Amino acid sequence: MRSDSMKLGVEKAPHRALFKSLGLTDEELQRPIIGVVNSFNEVIPGHVHLRSIADAVKVGIRMAGGTPLEFPSIGVCDGIAMNHAGMKYSLASREHIADSVEIMAMAHPFDALVFIPNCDKVVPGMLMAAVRLNIPSIFVSGGPMMAGKFRGKKVTLTSIFEAVGAVSSGKMGMDDLAELEEEVCPGCGSCAGMFTANSMNCMTEVLGMGLPGNGTIPAVTSARIRLAKKAGQQIIELLKKDITPRQIITEKALHNALTADMALGCSTNTILHLPAIAHEAGIKLDLNLVNEISQKTPQICKLSPAGEHCIEDLHEAGGIQAVMAALARQGLLHQDALTVTGKNVGDNVQGKTILRSDVIRSFDSSYSKDGGLAVLWGNLAPEGSVVKKGAVLPEMMNHKGPARVFECEEDANNAIMGGQINPGDVVVIRYEGPKGGPGMREMLSPTSALAGRGLDSSVALVTDGRFSGVTRGASIGHVSPEAAEGGPLGLVREGDIIHIDIPNRSIEVLLNDKEIKQRRLNWQAPAAKNLTGYLARYSKMVTSASTGAILKY
Repeated sequence: MRSDSMKLGVEKAPHRALFKSLGLTDEELQRPIIGVVNSFNEVIPGHVHLRSIADAVKVGIRMAGGTPLEFPSIGVCDGIAMNHAGMKYSLASREHIADSVEIMAMAHPFDALVFIPNCDKVVPGMLMAAVRLNIPSIFVSGGPMMAGKFRGKKVTLTSIFEAVGAVSSGKMGMDDLAELEEEVCPGCGSCAGMFTANSMNCMTEVLGMGLPGNGTIPAVTSARIRLAKKAGQQIIELLKKDITPRQIITEKALHNALTADMALGCSTNTILHLPAIAHEAGIKLDLNLVNEISQKTPQICKLSPAGEHCIEDLHEAGGIQAVMAALARQGLLHQDALTVTGKNVGDNVQGKTILRSDVIRSFDSSYSKDGGLAVLWGNLAPEGSVVKKGAVLPEMMNHKGPARVFECEEDANNAIMGGQINPGDVVVIRYEGPKGGPGMREMLSPTSALAGRGLDSSVALVTDGRFSGVTRGASIGHVSPEAAEGGPLGLVREGDIIHIDIPNRSIEVLLNDKEIKQRRLNWQAPAAKNLTGYLARYSKMVTSASTGAILKY
């Protein structure tokens, strides 16, 4: 066993003495030592209950004959970090999480790992660590939050962000906002829509790194505790069979993840995280593959913010396994891909059916014949850009309008809230990419303000930053190369006409090549920001969004 290097032999007597100072017995030290990576904290709603999940995991490990040792991971709540300097640290935390897990698992050679993430960058960061370390690993998330209820309707985090715009335009009063604020997030769990956290927890299940149910079993249910116990037991089976992450996260598994991504209409952030996870496995995930898979995968689910249903509804409808079974029946999945069940995808989805056809539609009644995400290319995004197509109104699928240019998110948000953006405009927010931000901030506040003011049917937003999974509308992010690296977005001027053609996967600024070339000659890089600490190091090492914003070594 891997842990033998820290516990066997005469020369390891000091090591055993240190373990015994923790209260461990000789019997416990003779068993496999299983690291339990717990991202519990008292800041993030999706993580505040993870002590109970970790306790259940450890019960499962002990039931199966292992010895669990728990250690922590940091996390960032994107909702709380939104629209201030804290958001610069969200994406950057992904690499820190991966690195910190590597450090703990290499300094203390555990035999296997159980990962307990839940929100946003914690899930991909831990997946990156699992693939990098390549020792037997399994994931069990904290599960999704239940939807809130406001005057008889389900509400999610999208509702409160958009309410801010509604208040600024006089469409909602402060008393209504205060009432909604009390109801929208009713308890623990990852926020109730198909936002980034739930998207990535669902992707973990599709990839095969989480047991069936990992993506959708609600946080507050006993079923989530039982799942955690099963994960604890299953890690011992994975150890016995020497099944490791790189046997599971293969090209086939990543293809499956992108396919399910299209069917579900997940957060655009998946198009940052899946390439980064693939990179750790030595696999290049080309953005062209996104459109290739999208073109043959219909969108059969529309969850908040694109639709009225929430993750709890998806769970009632049969969950991710029902979606995968529907895709498998159409020949769209690699059914021989291995999973942490010890079985392949085909075995796992055998007999799974759709239990609510209003939540998971049939292929014949799909929302669209292609997938929920799209990569757009053109002279404004030579290396690609990403849009959550499934959350765009039909009238905005093809849009042409004048650029309204802003050098940062705050300026754009102030202009929107101040009523300075008009129907037909294309809001451009630049120098917010991975390097330029730094940290590639999510733009939920401006997109929500547009929706709240009723402009999501007439105004587009384009940025080298990114969007929260909570975002809806014609919001095109990840524009690459980013403006700070000399990308074309930095050349756009106020009033330039931008043409967005989502069906044809195109985004262009209507300038001839000569004009673009002349502007490039006159372009000057923005003044260096006075960065210190982690962000200073991050900005020097981070790569383009088109490569998953991974770090250079």
